[in-house]
Amino acid sequence: MTFPPPKTEFPAQRFDEATAAARDALERVIAAANEAGWGTEEITAALLKAAQLMIDANRRDPDPADDPSISDAPAREQIGHGELYD
Repeated sequence: MTFPPPKTEFPAQRFDEATAAARDALERVIAAANEAGWGTEEITAALLKAAQLMIDANRRDPDPADDPSISDAPAREQIGHGELYD
C-alpha cells in the first residue's frame, strides 16, 4: 500500500491531508476485511484498538529504530547446563 506524500508544511493542512489519506487506506482495509468475512463494526473497533496500542507504544518509545538490537545487549549468564530436558 502506498501513501501520498504531504503537499504542504502547514500543520492544519497536513492533518487534513493525512486524515484523507488514512481514510482512503482504511476504506480499502475494511473492504478487504469484509471480503474475508469480518463485519464492518467489528473490524473498525479492532482498528481503533490497534491504533490506540500503536499510539501508546509510540509515546513510550518514539524512535524504536534507535534502540540497540538484542545482539548488542550484554549476554546473560546461562542458567543450568544446557540440557534440553529435565
